[in-house]
Amino acid sequence: MNRILQFIKNWTLPCAMALGAGIYLLFHFTPALKPLSDWYAPYNSSILPDFMFLILFVTFCKVDFKKLLPVKWHFWIGLQQVVFVLALVGIILAFNIHGNALIMLEAILVCIIGPCAAAAAVVTAKLGGNLEEMTTYTFISNFISAVLIPLSFPLLPQTNEAAAHIEFFSLFWKILWQVSVVLLMPMLLAYFTKHYLKRFHQWLINIHDLSYYMWGGSLIVVTGTTAMHITEAWSQTSIFFLLSIAAMGLILCIIQFATGRFIGHYFDATIEAGQSLGQKNTAFAIWVAVAFLDPLSSVGPGCYILWQNIINSIEIWIFRKKGLEKAS
Repeated sequence: MNRILQFIKNWTLPCAMALGAGIYLLFHFTPALKPLSDWYAPYNSSILPDFMFLILFVTFCKVDFKKLLPVKWHFWIGLQQVVFVLALVGIILAFNIHGNALIMLEAILVCIIGPCAAAAAVVTAKLGGNLEEMTTYTFISNFISAVLIPLSFPLLPQTNEAAAHIEFFSLFWKILWQVSVVLLMPMLLAYFTKHYLKRFHQWLINIHDLSYYMWGGSLIVVTGTTAMHITEAWSQTSIFFLLSIAAMGLILCIIQFATGRFIGHYFDATIEAGQSLGQKNTAFAIWVAVAFLDPLSSVGPGCYILWQNIINSIEIWIFRKKGLEKAS
């Protein structure tokens, strides 16, 4: 039993993803469970924001709010995201790409244009990175995405009519509102708790790895939802094409983590910059793909969830073996 618990502790993220996919497949292939599935379905879309709110609240309780300021590496990582997006959109337009090739590039695009994951701060804390710098860039990254999406999506060959009618300011404010709810509200609550509920605050931050295990719980929900999208995609295209999207997601994930770490080493921020560019808000990217692009492109960020969390797990395992892992 101790070995099993230690294995789950060492590989929390892959175990959470395997559990999420397993639960979905169990319900999908077991007709007797359909009533329970139908009862839960309306709550699925709201449970993840609740998870993220609590995870970020716990994480932000450890933030020194006086240090939430932009630094040099923020500019270069943000510029890298913009350059990647412009280059990809330029390739699509220059070569007039359509069909499966367009879906493939759209799948890659949403994995690039998506903002830094709010939970990236949790991994950064585990790896001993600067929590304040990571938190600041999360806000910057969401603002960049809020500008890039309504600017670039209407230029693409239309695979979804909604993309042709994107109104810049309406979508811009919609994204910023989501950012405010997901990021700003837990930050304000954490600030209040830290300064006015000091006894509760001290008790909360002393719970070892609370935000990390809560994040593992959220991954169960995210992975189950992703498995649902991929299962639905099987009926629309070939398995080979889906595997091709998954493989491209892996290559892109490695490139983004590696590029971020390369930029970060010039500013003594290898961990922070790597997580900022590599770890994406895939739930947001899936929503963007389904809402404005070909729904099949959502398989890209769906698979990206798997790859980024395998990389995160390996990083945490390496730091644990070296005795460098921190509590989150």
